Amino acid sequence: MTKTRNNHYVPQWYQESFFEPGRNTYSYLDLNPRQHALSDGRVATEKSKFDSPTSRAFCQRDLYSTFFMTSVNDEVERKLFGDIDTRGAHAVRAFLGEDASEWHRHFTTFFEYLDIQKVRTPKGLDWLREQYPRLTQNDLMFEMQGIRMMHCTIWTEGVREIVSAQDADVKFIVSDHPVTIYNHAIPPDAKGNGYPKEPSIALKGSQTIFPLSRDFCLILTNLEYAKDHSANPLEKRTFAGNYRNSMVRTDAFIRTRRLTGDEVIRVNRVLKARAKRYIAAGKEEWLYPEASSAEPWADLRGAFLPPKGDLWHFGGEMFARFESGEVHYQDAFGRTEKEREFLKRKPPSKPPHARDLCGCGSGRRFGACCERKPVALRRTWEERSIRERNLMLFSGISKILGMTQDRDWITVRREITDEKIRDVYGLYDALWPRETNLLAMLPKPDGEARAIYTGVLHPSVISSCALGLSLYFDELLIEHPLIHPRTVNKKFSPLEHPKMYRQEFLKSVALLTVIMPLVEQGIVTLFPDPCNFDFHLRDQMFAMAKFRSNGIKVDPKEEAGFMQMMKEEHKRSMLLLPRKALRHQVLLDSPTLDEKAVEALLDGFDRLREQDPLAVLQEGSFEGGEGGGQFLPFKMAPNFEITMYLAQATGSCIVTDSIFRWRELTAAAGRRMQGASPLSQLRAGMEQAEFVFPYDVQEICSLAEHGAFGGYPGIMRKVFKYLSSLSTKGPKRNVEASLNAEFKRVHASTARVAKKSRAHLSEARVSCLWPAGGIQDNAVNRLLLMSSSEHHLATAPMALFVNSNVAER
Repeated sequence: MTKTRNNHYVPQWYQESFFEPGRNTYSYLDLNPRQHALSDGRVATEKSKFDSPTSRAFCQRDLYSTFFMTSVNDEVERKLFGDIDTRGAHAVRAFLGEDASEWHRHFTTFFEYLDIQKVRTPKGLDWLREQYPRLTQNDLMFEMQGIRMMHCTIWTEGVREIVSAQDADVKFIVSDHPVTIYNHAIPPDAKGNGYPKEPSIALKGSQTIFPLSRDFCLILTNLEYAKDHSANPLEKRTFAGNYRNSMVRTDAFIRTRRLTGDEVIRVNRVLKARAKRYIAAGKEEWLYPEASSAEPWADLRGAFLPPKGDLWHFGGEMFARFESGEVHYQDAFGRTEKEREFLKRKPPSKPPHARDLCGCGSGRRFGACCERKPVALRRTWEERSIRERNLMLFSGISKILGMTQDRDWITVRREITDEKIRDVYGLYDALWPRETNLLAMLPKPDGEARAIYTGVLHPSVISSCALGLSLYFDELLIEHPLIHPRTVNKKFSPLEHPKMYRQEFLKSVALLTVIMPLVEQGIVTLFPDPCNFDFHLRDQMFAMAKFRSNGIKVDPKEEAGFMQMMKEEHKRSMLLLPRKALRHQVLLDSPTLDEKAVEALLDGFDRLREQDPLAVLQEGSFEGGEGGGQFLPFKMAPNFEITMYLAQATGSCIVTDSIFRWRELTAAAGRRMQGASPLSQLRAGMEQAEFVFPYDVQEICSLAEHGAFGGYPGIMRKVFKYLSSLSTKGPKRNVEASLNAEFKRVHASTARVAKKSRAHLSEARVSCLWPAGGIQDNAVNRLLLMSSSEHHLATAPMALFVNSNVAER
């Protein structure tokens, strides 16, 4: 079979719609013609203007080819684009007409085609390549297919307009990047917006332009900007999430505007400014719109604004009733829940004073928190922070369960009811709406010494080292133990069947009680699982984890404290059995016992239940029927993909005490290992040292308040910064020697102070992972790209493994 290696990134059928009547060629302009050095020293420049048929225009050899040894594969061109172009041609022609039934039939295909056309061009592929540290050609083709349909939700929720140039003496041109983004506040030469970047479609002022033919052009505008032209064009639109299910009218297209020649020229000027190298037009003079349009970039926007009188087609609220009786609600931005006003916060009109509390809700002073950070790297000031919501949650739990200083834990446990469990999960649901923008609330890579913990979330395990780790960093991120009730099937929801959650609820509350002093002090951040708010992220993560873990065997005995924890969990499960079932079990094991001895043994079980702070004291927890049994999830969280996702999004070092998670991280680093590992002396010194970890929370708080471990965040900050810039600045031997010397000083002084404090300490060895290329997985970078993250790191620079399998001192 003949290989298709001359790949048209602008389909020939599309190009044909820009020919002048009766012609089969158009004027073609090379904006950057090639130059050749001649033997006599002169430089010859290739021809920049010529007439061209579609067979020779907008194509590039092996743009989509994949390579396996010496074999060339053209399946991306033949199978992927062959199908998309066939269906896309019918869809584009449907929208050139005025039959609303055809728009409806081809609606999804039309936006699918628009999405792939944006990324399939040389400029689009260069942009995609920039989102990853390194991609082979084969990787690039895989990632291109992986992000398909990314823009469709935002596009379809906006104002959709098709303008006409039928009355104009100038027609639309075609460029080598025909799906073009115009934002009046971001000209092509704006700082940070150079090739191959374009303004994000999620920005309020960003408008998508796509000429359908010489006479018609599609313009997509975000609703907020269409309604209010004074809206900040650089802010993200409300609820700007990708890959959401959304309900829109397929027949809502504004088709009333007929552009003048001057307005068409302005459109063409934007198309040319955003092209990579080539443009084409029915007439040669149309290739130079800048000759007739010299106004500032911002002044071009008048040609793109939809008429306000036609905006009634868009926005508003929708209600849809299904055969099941359920009613779907959606607002103008695709949200399926009403906003919760008690979670909103109005930012101050002017910056606060340095001594005022920071607007991000960290609990710190503005001068010590956000003052020196660029606005883009601050956590949102428009909503209650993660810390504030955790404090509100724990305050609510304390009131619901009656947790006061004069009530012991046994009394609190004994008085827990299913209604109280339902109320707590209801409060958590209220504090964390399903459509929360979690990335806006999480910290950004801002230079602070930050770490994310991944390991077993269990109150009997996490205290051994994870909580003490908070002293070594400015901030430690730990996943929230409570399950979000809206993310599980109703048959297993704690709001519907709270009895199933008696054991899980007790463990979660116990863990919260342990951690909350560190949360209040601001050194630990309990964040909810990001998959709670992005089901596409959840589904992608599950698929990636399944593919990655295929064939991997796990030996639970290797995990520190794991087997002991499981034995304790099994004992608690047995103690949940009703007295009658326990009696039966006792007699099966010891049939010779008399009644008095059996009763004494059963009374002993009751005392064991009371003495175990994680044991449920309510009877009937294992009763059958709907809602019977106990939901007992095992949480080693976050998993590898979400740990990497959050580490890159927040600029965090990864820390774990799980040998299983550590092997996943070292495997990811090994796949991308390049050159010798940096900081070899420091790594050797750290791995030979013994680290101390306080495990009493009150002692951790006291040590943090007095700065006993104050030298460590500083050195962690410097190591992280050095590793993050290694790929661009290269190794610096003097810096590495300085860091090694500083570690020795800090470690020795910290150990002395910690031991003098008489705090309860455990000791552990630490292994370091900081390969020259960072820890990176393309799948994780794809997740970040899909989530519209804008300020994440390309890799996770470092990870630490804490071997906490040591005796307490």
